[in-house]
Amino acid sequence: MSRLLLVDDDPDQLEVRRLLLEQAGHQVSAAASVNNAISLFLAQTPEIVVMDLRLPHTRDGLGLIRRLRSESPATRIMVLSGWSADLANLPEEQMVDQVLTKPVRSQQLVQFIAKLALCLIALLPLGAATGNEFPFHLDAPAEVVADLDLSAPDADWGRPGREGALAAITVDGAGTQHLMVYGGGQRLHYQVFLGPLEPGAHTVKVERHPEYSARGIHLEVHNVTYRQYKPTDSDYAVIANAPVLFARRNTIGKFTDVPMILYCERLGDASLRYTMIFSNEDGGTSTRALMARWGRTTDIEYIYGVWPDKTGKPLKAQLQTNNHKDAEFRGKREGFHPLLGVVTDNNMVADDAASPIRYQLAPVLVDLANGSREKVMDEHPITYLISARELEREGKVRTFGKVEGTKISAPENYLFVEMRVLNKDARAAVLVRLQEDNFFRSSNLGTYDMGIERSGWVRTAIELPPATQPAQVAEIAFQCLPEAKSDGAGSCRVDAVGKMFFLNSKQVPDPSFYRPRMDRGPWVIPAGEMRLLPLR
Repeated sequence: MSRLLLVDDDPDQLEVRRLLLEQAGHQVSAAASVNNAISLFLAQTPEIVVMDLRLPHTRDGLGLIRRLRSESPATRIMVLSGWSADLANLPEEQMVDQVLTKPVRSQQLVQFIAKLALCLIALLPLGAATGNEFPFHLDAPAEVVADLDLSAPDADWGRPGREGALAAITVDGAGTQHLMVYGGGQRLHYQVFLGPLEPGAHTVKVERHPEYSARGIHLEVHNVTYRQYKPTDSDYAVIANAPVLFARRNTIGKFTDVPMILYCERLGDASLRYTMIFSNEDGGTSTRALMARWGRTTDIEYIYGVWPDKTGKPLKAQLQTNNHKDAEFRGKREGFHPLLGVVTDNNMVADDAASPIRYQLAPVLVDLANGSREKVMDEHPITYLISARELEREGKVRTFGKVEGTKISAPENYLFVEMRVLNKDARAAVLVRLQEDNFFRSSNLGTYDMGIERSGWVRTAIELPPATQPAQVAEIAFQCLPEAKSDGAGSCRVDAVGKMFFLNSKQVPDPSFYRPRMDRGPWVIPAGEMRLLPLR
């Protein structure tokens, strides 16, 4: 097991976590202050640090992260935070290995620490990196993930002709894959899988693609580290079955609908489900309808599902192809990795499509039992910024309150609402009344087609005047919209409200301001009716 350092200024939380992790077999030290943490760190050189961010203030936690990282680049740092936005778009975000949003379940904490511990073993650098080449060594066959800290100085995803740089990545001089560096001069963390590799010495080379990068935009490689996953590791199948994704041909060189985050869910039928978050959607649902039905303008698409055996080998697999239909996977694989290609403007895939641009994003393992798919965006807030900048560049943003086709207002002018619903022959919508208003503003603009059709955890967004503050939101209402064929017999059940938040000026989610009421639901709403929920 690992040497751990716990840091928290709450002595009760510190003791509970210490006992929990000692019972899991770890060697644990505990610090109740920043100064104590630094002293223990220098004396013991722990392998993993698990720290609160507010010690007692956020600036104290940020300072500790910088100090720990300067002392030991190899130490894994896990941050526990009440809201992931505390670190968003800050340099310290790239210095940590894992952020968990409080409250954190005991089992979840133990599992994530075990995953970080796996990353520490048996991957030894051969020496200092030379230029754009980064060596490493394997002592046994393994799947390997490369963690890259990259930036593209002078790039701006919202400016035509200055969008970003495309990185070309090779292993031992072969097998080129690509990675879009979309964060401009901001140093961002990207993760890609290198595929199955044999024991011995290997070298990763990272270069700017000369043809498909924006002209005059350079690529800077700040750091490359590696993680290995052996067949005996618990997350081996998750990495080994991650899909290779070829870019849609009509996006090449156009900096649109870029794959940003791949995430994976372990489902109850022993399958793995892979979903990609794209920066936008060029076809299919309009931008205005995306905000109404999904509460975002990214495109989140399930692309591949697989049922692996105990060794990680796929027994059967399927993909989501044209018209959102599931189809049996019949294509080629490299190792266990399926080769897929985006073939439609709304980012459906096929197993017989290739293109010059190849993505191998390493998946993030998530649990969406208690949140919507957009929760993954909250944990990677750069997705909000890039999608907003792409909207601006493509001319899809209008003035507040103005009707202009399918364009939307600036995303920071919307209230985002997450809830768990069960719709039966009906669709749901959310309405908001501000304190100074005597009317409600709706998520669906009064139309059935832009209501929320799916059940489960969902999100929507309601356009409000610029600079609206949480204190101005007086009440919300849940409306149930009947299907024409249902003769008004349908219903909508709202089981819970998860979050309500705005984006700040940097397109980062502010903390949720929703506080559960005594009447927490569920609320059953007959079709054609609505339920008021006062907030003040």
